[in-house]
Amino acid sequence: MRPVHWLFVVGVALFVSGLVFVVAGARLARQAPAPSTEVAITPTASVKQIMQGIVGPAADRVFASVKYTETLKGREEQVPHTDAEWQAVGNDAAALVESGNLLLMKGRRVDDGEWIKMSQMMIDGGRVVLRAAEARSPDKVLEAGEALNVSCDTCHQRYQRGS
Repeated sequence: MRPVHWLFVVGVALFVSGLVFVVAGARLARQAPAPSTEVAITPTASVKQIMQGIVGPAADRVFASVKYTETLKGREEQVPHTDAEWQAVGNDAAALVESGNLLLMKGRRVDDGEWIKMSQMMIDGGRVVLRAAEARSPDKVLEAGEALNVSCDTCHQRYQRGS
């Protein structure tokens, strides 16, 4: 066999074996499980701690952020004015939304019925407050606070345990 034919045969053999490796590798890659990017989340705080440490203080600040008082001198308003004040209201609203998510975690859920509905009510109420704060609308914050208060009262009537 001449050297030119020999090099051609070796070249073809290498090419074919390369194709076999590429096809085999592609098939194995399709079958291989994707690496998991899920992070194991383990609840640490109790529902009571979430309520006392996050929800209660955040809700109190939201409820206190807008007040209209009628006096003999006329209407007195206490509303956020500065960027920092509006941001604080938004931060508290976001904390309420995220607290609702924390309450929905497995290991913290009391049940899979009313608990989920009431936690979702708090999430929805917090989102309304967040949008109102982003719009810088004291009246909308006041209206949203009512929906948030109803979600709290409804849940506490059903689930609140003795302190």
